[in-house]
Amino acid sequence: MSGPQIQIFGTKKSSATRAAERFFKERGVKVHFVDVSAKPMSKGELTRFVQKFGVNALLDTEGKAYERANLAYLRTTEDSVVAKMLDDPGLLRLPLVRGGKVLSVGEDQEAWGKMLE
Repeated sequence: MSGPQIQIFGTKKSSATRAAERFFKERGVKVHFVDVSAKPMSKGELTRFVQKFGVNALLDTEGKAYERANLAYLRTTEDSVVAKMLDDPGLLRLPLVRGGKVLSVGEDQEAWGKMLE
């Protein structure tokens, strides 16, 4: 039996991403880390998170990228916001973690624990 397949989308600079990596490492779980600043998420992968949480839950509304993109003031469609997220991972609330069918956004130890069940 192999352990759960955990995929973490984040950046090395993100403290929440590092917390997710630490959470799984402390439990002996191997993670597949995707640095979204080096390799953007695929549209399909990001869409999976958008369908579960909604586009607003994935936006880091306190980040500099959000301010720069003027998203607080623009009227945009969900598709155009997703396109912006794919272009600028700084807009994402990190980490995005996928373990089997369980998805989580941001620092969410409860969801991470469910991924290990």
